[in-house]
Order: sequence, then C-alpha cells, then structure tokens
Amino acid sequence: MEKRVLVAYATKYGATAEIAQAIGDTLRKASLTVDVAEVDATAAVATYDAVVLGSAVYAGHWRKEAVEFLDVQKTNLADRPVWIFSSGPTSEGDPIEAMDGWRFPEDQQPLADRIGPRDITVFGGRIDPEKLNLGEKLILKAVKAQTGDFRNWDAIDAWAAGIAETLANMPEEVEEPVATS
Repeated sequence: MEKRVLVAYATKYGATAEIAQAIGDTLRKASLTVDVAEVDATAAVATYDAVVLGSAVYAGHWRKEAVEFLDVQKTNLADRPVWIFSSGPTSEGDPIEAMDGWRFPEDQQPLADRIGPRDITVFGGRIDPEKLNLGEKLILKAVKAQTGDFRNWDAIDAWAAGIAETLANMPEEVEEPVATS
C-alpha cells in the first residue's frame, strides 16, 4: 500500500514554502504520495501515514500558525511518524551551529516531546531586504543579520531522502483481527 505524507509548513515570505516543496519533491521521487500545504490546524492529519512539519523562525520563535497546528493536532501527530524542521538562520555554515545548538523553540518543546518526532533539524533561511517592512529592516540592522539565501539544497534533499528511506523500511500497518464469539 502506498504511504501518504503531509508536508505542512508556515512561512512569511515564501522561503520555508520552497523548502517544503523541495522535501515533497524528494519524497515523491521515492514513490510516496505527498501533499505539500500551508499548515492548517483543521487538516485531516489522520488520513496521512506520516507528517513533515516546518516553520520559519523569527527571533527563536515559530510562526503562530505552526504552533497552533502542533497544539491542535498533537494526538494525531503522536500516532504517526513525524519529522520537524525550522528555517531561518542567515549565515554561512551549519545552521544548527549558527543557532548555538538550537533546533526547536523552547516554548513548544513539551509538545514536541509528546509527539516524539523522528528528527528535528534546522535549515538556513533566506532574507530578501526588499520584502521587509521598516520595522523588520531596523531589527535586521540592529542584530547585524546577513541578508541573502543561505538554504543548502543538498542538505535539504539528503534529509528528505532519509525520511523516504525510513518510510520505505517501515512495516505496513496490519489491522488487528476482530474477535468473534
């Protein structure tokens, strides 16, 4: 039976959506049925065999719609394999090192612990100063953040390929026979 995967994401300027789409493309190449969509707290998560969830990160926080999705769907997410990614650091090199080992917002860690994701990672992000409002430009200047595209497409593809391999090696769910009297 074909495995169905939801790749859900929360984005502000589209960089995280592009990462989610790349993950979806890699999973499709592995013959998985994949839906890539913005997070929706009312999504039919129970109809999927696995979920990949990602959010843009701003000042160490996930987008509120991603947090709401985690909270509303925590029971459904705990019942299936889940992988989580964040996108945001804008610097050269390893994004997890750039975030001093940070992989996930501390405020949502209890939710992640309840869900038990298979992996949590961080990918570099993209900042296009032309898309920022004045307040964001001032914050960018104050924290001396670099602008540009720091997404490592090879790392994203490799992470997604690892998900595909894990799903390919997972046994199919076998329904328990109903006892008859």
